[in-house]
Amino acid sequence: MSIQSFFEPVADFLWQKKYPENSFFKQIHWYGEEFPDLKGIQIALIGLKETRGEKESRSMDRAAIEIREKLYSLKRGIGSYRVADLGDLIPGEKLEESYERIQKVGDFLMKKQILPIYFGGSHDLDYGQYLSYEKMKKLVSLLTVDAKFDMEEEGPLSQKHTQEIILHQPNFLFSYAHIAYQSYLVDPSLVNVIEKLYFDHLRLGLVRKEFKEIEPIIRNADLLSFDLAAIQSSDAPGVPEANPFGLTAEEACQICWFAGMNEKLSSFGVYGYEPYFDDSQNKTAMVAAVMLWYFIEGFYSRKDSLSFKSSDYIKYTVSLDAEPNSLVFYKSKRSGKWWMEIPQNDPDRFDRGTMTIPCSYGDYQTAQKGEIPERWINAQIKLL
Repeated sequence: MSIQSFFEPVADFLWQKKYPENSFFKQIHWYGEEFPDLKGIQIALIGLKETRGEKESRSMDRAAIEIREKLYSLKRGIGSYRVADLGDLIPGEKLEESYERIQKVGDFLMKKQILPIYFGGSHDLDYGQYLSYEKMKKLVSLLTVDAKFDMEEEGPLSQKHTQEIILHQPNFLFSYAHIAYQSYLVDPSLVNVIEKLYFDHLRLGLVRKEFKEIEPIIRNADLLSFDLAAIQSSDAPGVPEANPFGLTAEEACQICWFAGMNEKLSSFGVYGYEPYFDDSQNKTAMVAAVMLWYFIEGFYSRKDSLSFKSSDYIKYTVSLDAEPNSLVFYKSKRSGKWWMEIPQNDPDRFDRGTMTIPCSYGDYQTAQKGEIPERWINAQIKLL
């Protein structure tokens, strides 16, 4: 399969500009006069122009260009970049065809061990991002960062795409997590649905109160979908649905850093930017660009092999008085992060190797007190 036909080049004025040698632009390959050679590439940037999933869009098709302009001008980081900007994905004749194109491109890249980063377009495009895992014959975990749940019964697809993902058949969704939602924007009945499905959810207040505790949730994700509406309007004026009480730009970048460092995460998307509403300096485009920058830096700061039988990990076994008789934990010598083992009654059903999930030191302390961590219980229920 040749994926070049799915893309149009980066806008001429962007790659014809003169950038300093220490700029981000100078460290990457890009689709200008020629499509980049993907040999050795680890990360692929993909601009999205599709907006038909949004109720109304005045300029969202320009989001990728505006974000790219800010990103190119940033300074290079510490990583040995092997990054290619593939240009903008050409929308299909119908919205469904755009989802299919994202699916095909994502599937193609991930099979080559290339992590796709999607930016621009409406939030429903994460449906295509999710579908790209369909042929992998494994269950995956999705993390969404958004002020809302996007599970409405009616309205544009950008307001109900999460429901489409959860209900999609064949079902290959192992877990879903949602962080930074704002209670006054979410129907309590939807929260009840999430809880009945044993999905993780953290409202904005809890994210702020225990920010470090979101790291294991992020570390459990195979794919992350970030709606810029989760960021407060003062930091993201270019998002019509943003309001005064969201994440700060700094918190958003910290989440992206955590996500980049997640060794199992294999695709990332940032959606929802509407340049028409941005300020004169295109502040929101800068925030989105820096988020991508932090994600890439996190990617090149990955430390763990996730090979828990290796000498890189310390194994801890905690004995309990009741079933289960013991819980097994692993601590990385390199990063200090924790995981715990989840026994599988039917390992053939879940093509995921050993079920070892991220956890926190707090979960280990809970087990030492003779209690079973809630994270362990929820994982067991999902395996039934």
